[in-house]
Amino acid sequence: MAANVLRRQLGLWPALAIAVGTTIGSGIFVTTSQVASASGTPLFTIIAWLIGGLICIPQMMVTAEMATAYPEDGSGYVYIKHAGFEPLAFLYGWAFFWALDPPSISILALALVDYVALFVPAITGLWAKLFAALIVLLLASIHYRSVKMGGLFQTIITIAKVLPFVLVIGAGFIFMKPSNLSSTGLPAGMTILGSLLAGISATTWSYTGMTNVCYMSGELKEPHKTLPRALIGSAIIVTAIYVLVSTAVLGLMPFSEVVKSSAPIADCLKYIPVFSNFASLFVDLAAILVILGSLNSCIMAQPRLEYAMAKDNLFFKPFAHVNAKYETPDVSLLMQVAYAILVVFATNLITLLGYLTIVLLLANGLVYMSIYFCRKKEDYHPTYKCPAWPLMMVIALASTLWLAWATFKWAPLQGAIGALIVVATGLPAYYMWKRESAIKSV
Repeated sequence: MAANVLRRQLGLWPALAIAVGTTIGSGIFVTTSQVASASGTPLFTIIAWLIGGLICIPQMMVTAEMATAYPEDGSGYVYIKHAGFEPLAFLYGWAFFWALDPPSISILALALVDYVALFVPAITGLWAKLFAALIVLLLASIHYRSVKMGGLFQTIITIAKVLPFVLVIGAGFIFMKPSNLSSTGLPAGMTILGSLLAGISATTWSYTGMTNVCYMSGELKEPHKTLPRALIGSAIIVTAIYVLVSTAVLGLMPFSEVVKSSAPIADCLKYIPVFSNFASLFVDLAAILVILGSLNSCIMAQPRLEYAMAKDNLFFKPFAHVNAKYETPDVSLLMQVAYAILVVFATNLITLLGYLTIVLLLANGLVYMSIYFCRKKEDYHPTYKCPAWPLMMVIALASTLWLAWATFKWAPLQGAIGALIVVATGLPAYYMWKRESAIKSV
């Protein structure tokens, strides 16, 4: 094996597990009521979930084409770089490292501990943070020692996290009251178009995470087949789960109660005789599985971005190191975990990092736009061709920019500060590494 090259060891199931496992998080336990409130009627709520998922398919198709043309670790960084925008590709990776990837590990770990604490009340304060750090370290140890073992664990935990939703769907459709799904008309002041748009917008965050599998494109077997199947397949699977879960919840509970509920899945189970006595326990255990799956996939996949940048001499060089025995990007993994644990013990930093949300959304838009420029490159030979790619690109880009605009309207000052931080810190770092690389090549 070459000094800093990772082998292709993962098949379709681990790839699908990473995409689905990252996307389905704890948010679905509360988002149903938010989407219902925004949509105004049971029917519009279900349609909003469906359209929100269908919007993801063009995004996955565009990504799949670029991923099969450049089946390398690194995801969006790779596509933007090959499109001819290396400085922007660097800023993409720079922002994701400092503001999204390790901090997302911290947030998930703390959320997981919150649910564990429901069973072990003594886990509070400093003990909760120590326990969160321990969980991160335990999961990291799996991915440090074996890519295959990490992929197997991700597959198992993803199947486990989907099963509770299957139970909710099955029981919900058996015991639901169809009359709960009948529309009673929109509340005063709401329009059909406005309600649908608001509902779709409320689903957006629940559908993010599928492209995480592209972090590991360089480690997938038969990437020309595996990547399109994992990306598009995950969009279909997640959409089906969300639509069916929302239908089950809405069919079990009166719509007015769904809108007011802070835990709609737990509350709807109280309408099912077999679940009514332990609904909260069921949901708490399900949430632990769901968050654990998302946390594991993040720890597994995310270090590959900085590994790819370091290989290009555009990040700290040790991040490109591959463990000779375990064939994993050990330094990148350990540094991400160390940063994540630091954030666990500095929770105020999580609020500050939220300022970069708008930047990250714009970066995703840049990824989808890259297909236009990649198609002009001589080295662009995708094995999967996105059907009607100009239309798919426009839909993917528009849906991302729409969310970015909504986020900017909600927090314009934070968005501006976030952009300034990324550019002011990232561009000097980029030109420093470029200069060093040029000196070494002389």
